[in-house]
Amino acid sequence: MPCFLRYLPRAVSEQRSHYKRVFELSNEIFENIKLNEQKNIFQTYKRLPVIITRGKGVNVWDIDNKKYIDFLSGISVCNLGHCPDFITRAICEQAKRLVHVSNIYYTENQIILSQQLVSSSFADAIFFCNSGTEAIEGVIKTARRYSYEYYGKDRSRIIVMENAFHGRTLGALSATSQPKFHKGFGPMMEGFDVVPYDNPEAIEKAIGSATCGVLLEPVQGEGGVCIPDAGYLKKVRAICSKHNLLMILDEIQTGMGRTGRLWAYEHSGIEPDIITSAKAIANGLPCGAILATDKVAKVMEPGTHGSTFGGSPLVCAAAIEVMNALLNNSVLENCNKMGAYFLSRLKLLGEKYSFIKDVRGIGLMIGMELDRPCQDVVLKCLDKGFLINCTQESVLRFLPPLIIQKQEIDQLYAVLDEIFEKW
Repeated sequence: MPCFLRYLPRAVSEQRSHYKRVFELSNEIFENIKLNEQKNIFQTYKRLPVIITRGKGVNVWDIDNKKYIDFLSGISVCNLGHCPDFITRAICEQAKRLVHVSNIYYTENQIILSQQLVSSSFADAIFFCNSGTEAIEGVIKTARRYSYEYYGKDRSRIIVMENAFHGRTLGALSATSQPKFHKGFGPMMEGFDVVPYDNPEAIEKAIGSATCGVLLEPVQGEGGVCIPDAGYLKKVRAICSKHNLLMILDEIQTGMGRTGRLWAYEHSGIEPDIITSAKAIANGLPCGAILATDKVAKVMEPGTHGSTFGGSPLVCAAAIEVMNALLNNSVLENCNKMGAYFLSRLKLLGEKYSFIKDVRGIGLMIGMELDRPCQDVVLKCLDKGFLINCTQESVLRFLPPLIIQKQEIDQLYAVLDEIFEKW
C-alpha cells in the first residue's frame, strides 16, 4: 500500500477504498508490464522497480503519480531538465515540417547546429551521428585514416586508459579497458594499448612507431567520476604534439555543460584534435557528433563514413535550442554554483560517516565513493523519491539537470543522511 493511504482520515473510508483499488490496479499493470518486458525485450538492463510515465524540469512521475527528483538526468542526457517548453515547441514545430531526409541532401538545421558547435569550440568541422558509441567508432576510423593519409599505413594504434568507458559496439568496447564489459565478446578489435589514467609518463612510454593517437575522458564517468590532476590534459597535449599524435577526448558525458564549462577540455586551457559528443546534445533525442580540426576532418572524404539518421532535421531542431540555452551563461553559472554547493553538502556527510571514502566532482558531475557496495542506497533513495545511480559497485554518481536548485539538493542531503544513519 502506498504510504499516503496510511494518513487518510478514517472518516473517508470510501475514498480509502478507492485509492486502494487504484493502487491494486496500478500494481497489476506494473506486473503485467514487467512480465511483457521480460518476455519481449533483451534482458540487458537491470531495471529498477518503477515505471516512469512523464517528466518536467527536475522531476519525473511514475505510473502511480509518485514524484521523483531526478539526480541522474538519464545518465547526463537531460541536462536542461525534462521537457523544457522551448525544446518541446521546437520538436513539435519541426515534426510538422520535416522529420527525416537523406544526408545526400542539404538540411538547414544541420548547418545551423554545426555553426553553433564550431563557433563554441576548437573545431572546424562536425560529423553527425546518433550516439556516443557511434561517435567513438567514427573517431577510431578518423584517427586511422588521418595517420594513413599523413604518415602511411603502419600507424594505426591508439593509446587508451585503464578504467575507461567508451561504449558497447565492438570498436568502442575494444577501446574500453574494463574486462567486465569484454566477457563473452572476444576477440576484441586489435589496435589499442592500455595505460593508467592520470599518468602522462605512462603515455610517453607506451608510444611506439605504430601509435597514431591518444583517447581519453577528461573525467572518467562510468569509471567512478575519476578526476585527473589539474595539469594532466596539458601534459597529454604536449606529448601528442611532440610525437605528432592525435589527442582525442571523449566528451560524451562531460560535454554540454556538465562540468560547468561547455566542454570539459576548456578547464585545462588546451585544444584537442578531436572530441566526441552525444548524450545531452539534444536533451533526450538521439544525437551524437564528432568535432575535429580542419586538418583531421578533411581526410574523411565522400564514401569514407556515413550515418542514415545522423543530424536529422528533428534532432538538430532540439539541439539548436540546447546550444542556445547553454550559450546563455546563466545555465553554466547555475551549474557551477549548484555544483559547489552540492559538493560541500556531500562533504559534510563524508565528515560524518567513516564509510564514505571520498567525495569528488566538477560542476554537476559528482561521485561519492563508499567502502562497500551501494546499490541498496540507490533503491532506498528510489523509495524516498530520488533517482540516483551507482557505478563501479561502490560509487554513488550524481548527475542532476543543470537547472537543479538548493532546495532539491538539500532534500537529497537529508534523505542520504537518514539512510546513512541507519546503514
